Amino acid sequence: MMPDSPMAVMLRQLPYFAHAADAQIEALAARAIRREFAAGEVIFMEREPSAGLWMLERGRVKAFKVSPDGGEYVLRIFGPGDTFNDLAALDGAPNAASAAAITAVVADVIPAADFADALAADHTLALAVVRSLVARQRQLVAQVEDLALRSVTARLARFLLEQVANPALAHPSVTRALIAGHLATTSESISRSLRVLESAGAIRFDRHNIVITDLDALRNLAR
Repeated sequence: MMPDSPMAVMLRQLPYFAHAADAQIEALAARAIRREFAAGEVIFMEREPSAGLWMLERGRVKAFKVSPDGGEYVLRIFGPGDTFNDLAALDGAPNAASAAAITAVVADVIPAADFADALAADHTLALAVVRSLVARQRQLVAQVEDLALRSVTARLARFLLEQVANPALAHPSVTRALIAGHLATTSESISRSLRVLESAGAIRFDRHNIVITDLDALRNLAR
């Protein structure tokens, strides 16, 4: 038996492909295209034709929308092992949002046609994709709820709790400006809310790092 290619090994580590058939893994690995991006470089733009399913090997990526007045809203921050642009890869429509590298990035893209063929041939893979999309839909619903019903301080507390579970969000590259873009507010409001959280004993500052000191207090503020 031939050893797996490095790309096939990486694919098996992603939730989508953990239980996919060997033949599908090898076929997708052979079609994947590796790309590198510098920090700040745009990976793709909203409304452009989709290149396919992107998989992040190294670095951090933001998916974002730009308002008519030029404001940026960060939909999600991705880290190593995440896939992104899933919707456009599945339905063949143009990209639903833009994506840019936060840090230096190494990513791979599987052309949409090859991804669609793999889904049609492997029901286990198709089910894994459905489950992942459902989870992301729930996350988007929670984001809308946060924006509509919670204060900036509560939204920030919830974001810090997310960092505990998702190391991609705790990376030093995730600056206050980036958090502000994700929480639909300003850097100044983030700074004020951080001081509120500090006064409540939920966090402390270690130079430029935010250290959570009381999870229960942070959870209470997140409500």
